[in-house]
Amino acid sequence: MRRLSSLLAIVYQSIVRPTARLARRLIGLVPALLAGAGVFLVVAGLFNYLQPASAEPLPIPTAPTATASSILYSLPPPKSAAPSGSANVRAAAATRIQVPALGIDLPIIPSPPNEEWPLCDVVEIFPLGHAQEAPGLPQAIYLYAHAQAGMFLPLLTASKVDNGAAMIGMYVEVYTDDDQNHVYEISEVLRHGPYNSSLFDRALAAKTDQIWLQTSEDSSASGTKLEVVALPIGVLAASHADAHPTGKGRICPRGAPRCKVSGASGCRP
Repeated sequence: MRRLSSLLAIVYQSIVRPTARLARRLIGLVPALLAGAGVFLVVAGLFNYLQPASAEPLPIPTAPTATASSILYSLPPPKSAAPSGSANVRAAAATRIQVPALGIDLPIIPSPPNEEWPLCDVVEIFPLGHAQEAPGLPQAIYLYAHAQAGMFLPLLTASKVDNGAAMIGMYVEVYTDDDQNHVYEISEVLRHGPYNSSLFDRALAAKTDQIWLQTSEDSSASGTKLEVVALPIGVLAASHADAHPTGKGRICPRGAPRCKVSGASGCRP
């Protein structure tokens, strides 16, 4: 009996007691492990949230470019005005446009009165007859510029590669004078638009916030037009400096015709 008691004591001291002490330590670590796992999950979740949708850069077409300085530009008048936007949304004037993937970054100005020829180095708002031609309202904003280097030539060049497929999904950023950045995503590339009033039919009929970018496809004054449609994905705050570029445009050094009306803009006096 003494031997059995001695044997049990040895087993307790050498096996049971150390095992129980180890178990207590492991149980004591459970709250810390759970807390650590929670922190890891939170951090991992934030990291995943902050990642861009795609880590790959947007493709930029590499097809041969059109002759930059020879593209002429003109527009026919639209047939009628689209419905005015909601009065419940504060409208702010568009001031600047960027298409980062194509290197486009230009001031936006309203089409000047008596315009006979668009100015260079700016994008102009074509008046569709809205109460206010402003982003963010349930209507289309129609922006146009020459297909020349430093203006909308990258749109024309990209449209010639697989009908502009690489442009789908590119961001278009339109700044407004209340220091906001309206971000849109290109959804359609429409080539060979006719030079007549039907060119504006879809933009005139739009009842949701849309941005339309337009430029000429050839050197004929009445040639076909390229249109790019972008739909909204969000609005960001912008600095006052970013939302208020200083450029106001200039008469194009080449291609601008002689003015036919006194005080006309864009043309040569």
